[in-house]
Amino acid sequence: MTELTFEYWNKLADQTITISSLLGGFSIAVIANFLVSETKTRSKNNIMAASTLAASFFLITVFSMTKLLMMTTDGYPNKVVDNDLLLPRIIGVIAFLFGVISLLTMVSMAGWTKSRKMGIFTTTVGILTFLIITMMLS
Repeated sequence: MTELTFEYWNKLADQTITISSLLGGFSIAVIANFLVSETKTRSKNNIMAASTLAASFFLITVFSMTKLLMMTTDGYPNKVVDNDLLLPRIIGVIAFLFGVISLLTMVSMAGWTKSRKMGIFTTTVGILTFLIITMMLS
């Protein structure tokens, strides 16, 4: 297996931070919408729970990838070896994947608040999106 350079990890962390910040912000906006909403239904509570999970996972990703970014940037005050990058990488990748799953769950459930037909549509789109993302990650 080819070892990835610090420069590669630096660029990857930078891109992941940007993506996670945007998706986390979107998830937080959905949470804010539900907090001011007057209606309390089971499906809306489930969407808010999924949105909260997504926002939390994306925030974890931002902070773990920021640590990775700092450690792989020239001028970092401590000596860094490949093993030092292992924990932030693992936490960041797992949190990012769970964030995407939570976000897709939220999107899939959104249609059920309107109608059965819209629920089937959004669930189908969510599943297809997950499958396509999975294909792109392998």
